[in-house]
Order: sequence, then C-alpha cells, then structure tokens
Amino acid sequence: MSDVSLEAARRRTFAIVSHPDAGKTTLTEKLLLFGGAIQMAGSVKG
Repeated sequence: MSDVSLEAARRRTFAIVSHPDAGKTTLTEKLLLFGGAIQMAGSVKG
C-alpha cells in the first residue's frame, strides 16, 4: 500500500450534532488533543 492509501485507511469521519452551547467544540478539541492532531486544547477558534 502507498502512504496515501495507508493514511486514508486510518481516517474516520463522524458528525457531532447538538444544541448550541452543548459542548461540541470542547468535545472536538479533546478528541483532537488525545488523537495528537493539536498540542493544546482551547486553540480552536470560531
């Protein structure tokens, strides 16, 4: 498998749907932080 194929096989897509101010950004930041995609929670800006 190529590097692109391996990377594509690792990816997962999902949606977070809820009422306003229900913690979607907080949950998303924690998932990104624990997954290693970001280094500091609180860095997602709208």
